[in-house]
Order: sequence, then C-alpha cells, then structure tokens
Amino acid sequence: MEALRPCVDLNSPTPSYLSRRFSKSSLLPSLSYGYRFSASNHRFSGKCRISVPYTKLETHTDEKIGGGNSICVEKNSVKSLCKGIFNFAAAAAAMISVCYDSHALAESLTVAFPVSRTSEVNTVQRTLIEAWGLIRETFVDPTFNQQDWDLKLQQTMVEMFPLKSADAAYNKVKGMLSSLGDPFTRIISPKEYQSFRIGSDGNLQGVGLFINVEPTTGRLVVLSWDELVEINGERLDGIDSEAAAHKLRGRVGTTVTVKVRKGDHNQRDSSLREVNLPREFIKLSPISSAIIPHRTPDGHLSKTGYVKLSTFSQTAASDMEKVIDKLEDQGVHSFILDLRNNPGGLVKAGLDIAQIWLDGEETLVNTIDRNGTMLPINAANGHAITHDPLVVLINEGSASASEILAGALHDNGRAILVGHTTFGKGKIQLVTELHDGSALFVTVAKYLSPSLHEIDKVGITPDVQCTAEMLNVPKESLMMDRNGSSPLEADSCIMVAEHQLDIQESSKGTAS
Repeated sequence: MEALRPCVDLNSPTPSYLSRRFSKSSLLPSLSYGYRFSASNHRFSGKCRISVPYTKLETHTDEKIGGGNSICVEKNSVKSLCKGIFNFAAAAAAMISVCYDSHALAESLTVAFPVSRTSEVNTVQRTLIEAWGLIRETFVDPTFNQQDWDLKLQQTMVEMFPLKSADAAYNKVKGMLSSLGDPFTRIISPKEYQSFRIGSDGNLQGVGLFINVEPTTGRLVVLSWDELVEINGERLDGIDSEAAAHKLRGRVGTTVTVKVRKGDHNQRDSSLREVNLPREFIKLSPISSAIIPHRTPDGHLSKTGYVKLSTFSQTAASDMEKVIDKLEDQGVHSFILDLRNNPGGLVKAGLDIAQIWLDGEETLVNTIDRNGTMLPINAANGHAITHDPLVVLINEGSASASEILAGALHDNGRAILVGHTTFGKGKIQLVTELHDGSALFVTVAKYLSPSLHEIDKVGITPDVQCTAEMLNVPKESLMMDRNGSSPLEADSCIMVAEHQLDIQESSKGTAS
C-alpha cells in the first residue's frame, strides 16, 4: 500500500544520526552531499535548512558551488532550488533536503565520493544519494537488515564510479536496495512512475482510446479491432501498447494524428483512415457496478448492488460514494463489494472507503513504526451512507489496502468475508519522486488489523470459502433458472455471497 508525498514527511520520533566523512581518494574529483536538518517531535513548520558544502568541480573551470554556507529557504522553494543546483553542471554537488519543525536540534552530515566523468552515471550518483538519504530517515527497519547503511552507500558509490552507462549504474542502486531484504522498497524508472501516477491519480491527459494487442498477429488495435498503424506520422511496427499509449498522451488542448486500418488488416494502404484526435482530461474510474436480481428463499425478488473496486486511487472513495447512492436510489437491499485481485493503492483511499461503510470512531487499522510503537488509526466520527447487509469478496490477489479495508469492515462487524485467503502484504510504503523523474518506494510501517491480527505474510482468512459446495443446497440447484444469465450471476463466489446475505436477512427477520 502506497502513500504519495512531495518531499520527506516523517511522523516518527526524533532519530539520532552519525556524522562522518567518506573519501576514497583525494586524487579523484569528489561529489559532496550536504545534509543539514533540524528535528523535533513537534508539528512541521514551513522552513528547512540545507547545507551545500564547498566543492571544486572538474569541469574545466574552477566554479565553486555553495561556498560552504547554509541556506535557509521556504519549504515551497526547496524543490526549485534543488533542481537549479542539480542542473548547474554535469558534476555538480548533489543534495537532498529533509524538512522538519524545530529549533530544538540541528545536526549535519557530509559525505564525499569520487564523481564519475560520465554525465549519465553522475546523474545516477545523485539519485543514489537521494534514495539513500530517504531510506536512512524512514525505512521501517532501523538496522537496515543488520548492516551499516552509511558504509553501504560508500561501497555502492565506489562500485558505480568506473561504470559507463546509466543502466549499469541503476543496477547498482537496485542492488543497494535489495540488500535491505524488503522487496517492496524499490526504485522505478520515470516511465514506470508516470504509469503509476495515472493509476493512482485516476486521470490522464490523452485521447480516451484503449489499445489492445491482437492475439494472433500482435498488432495494436483500437475500437472495433481497427489496427492502429501510425501516430503523428510514426509507424508503430515493433512498438508495444504501453509505448503507443504514451505517444497518444499529451497536454490538454493539443491534437494527435493517428492512422487506422479498418476491416481486413491485409488490405493495401488505401484502407487507411487518418483521424485528428483532441487531447482532453480523461477520468479513469476504478469502480464498476451492477444490480444483480436475487430471489430469496421465501420467493421474494430483491436487488443486490454489486460494486467492483480494481484499485485504491485518489478518486476511489468519492466514486464509491456516488455508486452506492445511485444503487440505493435504484432500490438495492444489500451489497457485494468485490476486492478480488485488487493489489492495493493509496493508504488514504482505503481508509476513506472504510468510513463510507462504518459509523462512529472504530479503529480502522493499527500501524507499527520503525521504533516498534503501535498507533491505531480511527475513523473520524464516521457516518455510514448505508446500513444494508454487506459481503466482501477477497482472494489471493487481494493485497495491501484491500486487506486493510477487508480487515476494517470484518473486525468491526460490518461485513462477512467470502472467498480465499488474501495475499498478506502488511506493509505501508511512502512514494517519493526523485530529481530525475524516477520514484522511490520505501516501507515505513507495518500494520495489523483492528483486532490485532497479523497480516504480513499471513493474509486474511475469509469467514466462508468461495466454493458452491459450501452451501447447504446442491450445486445443480444453484444453477437453475440461470441459463442466459450474466457472468456475475454465474460466478460461484457471488452465489455464495448471496446465500450469506440471505442468512443475514433471515436472522434480522427472526430476531426477538
């Protein structure tokens, strides 16, 4: 489960730090990393302090960056200041800023390393230092998998120095991260990060086309399997669907010219059609819904609202609320929330969705930080928008935020879980965009369910397994009168869920 942030955002108690200086050789040009901060346990303020130490750069000039003075800037200026210094020269001093409140404590850390004369490797060196600093401040394991994290930076930087390509240098960064023993702490490329942002933001700037790959030929097709041949005059031979989609995206108000081939893909070029498409804001909803007609054991015909959530994006909670209101207006009497194969997403989205279904100030999840301190996260005076019976579908593909939501609804008595044991990812990551457009995912906390059940590497076990044989009636009778029904109605998990809803309804009717 991920949480986006623009800079470092730490809620842990004040850590302690070492001050040391590494230098492999005084004969090599050095990369100095200034790291000055002030910290306390109070609320963050709007200022931070950056130390840019004196460095003499080997760029055929005698330019001095920073002059050794500390610069105090407004928080909103940090990003642009850092960007300006990063772009100053090919081997400019790299730095990272950590912003805290405080007047209580101030320390500094300066490390010096040999600077690569290959500009693209030098860029990765700065990325390495940036990633190392973020992990040093936030990683959930303060022992860094029982290793000296400062020494690890020194070793990695020295290994990177003789390399000649950015790919080889990035492999060294990935190797350093893998030494932490946590597969969820990782770095992704700028291209991968843009795709991640589209999924988490829930919108993009593009033309609204979905690109598929034709199974037999591998051609890129759109709409009614029309072949996509060119984008802005560029042939798409050998280009995959993600690269083609990237070419279609762009600033709102601009246009893109595409050529498509209709009908038989083996016809001559005379079948090509050129179309100019405007780029607009495209909203991607992670929710789909339907009404499933359901006949209860007493013969009454009722409506069940089916809601499928594919990911926890920034728009997921508001979209969910709208869908529930719409289904309520259409007369549904119960709900099935399908979290199967939902890998997770943003922390806040999962917590906000839980509060759509829950009243009061129930505990939604318990987090454990790097110091072992457990902090419950409670609903903020929640008001459920519906109290209709609820079943949540889960399986081995339900992970992270899906497990938080399922645990919150189950442990607070709001929902019955149907399906299979979930994936078991009980860790929370912070996601930070780095100066080169890549992004670092850092595990910063573990979490337990409201009832303190372990989730990581264990998962959540459903109340009822998702097999038709678990019902008290023969499977054949379940399929009666379902000929020609929708795939939803023929889904055995949904049939089990409907049976559980019948049990809830009957128990309400017989209560005394």
